[in-house]
Amino acid sequence: MTKNMGTIDRTIRIILAIILGLLYYNGTITGTLGLVLVILGVVFLLTSAISFCPLYLPFGLSTRKKVG
Repeated sequence: MTKNMGTIDRTIRIILAIILGLLYYNGTITGTLGLVLVILGVVFLLTSAISFCPLYLPFGLSTRKKVG
């Protein structure tokens, strides 16, 4: 599993996950949509933690800087 997420990508995902969590916690988003967005936030946090996005793989995408 090669890392394919850069720092900016990871930071944006973490910020979005926090925002989604706060919106759900405050009751701004509720119901099925709220749960789906919370799950999406958890996925954002997990992919940020491991610096790997499986959806980038089939498309050959990478936001990580090439070293060397």
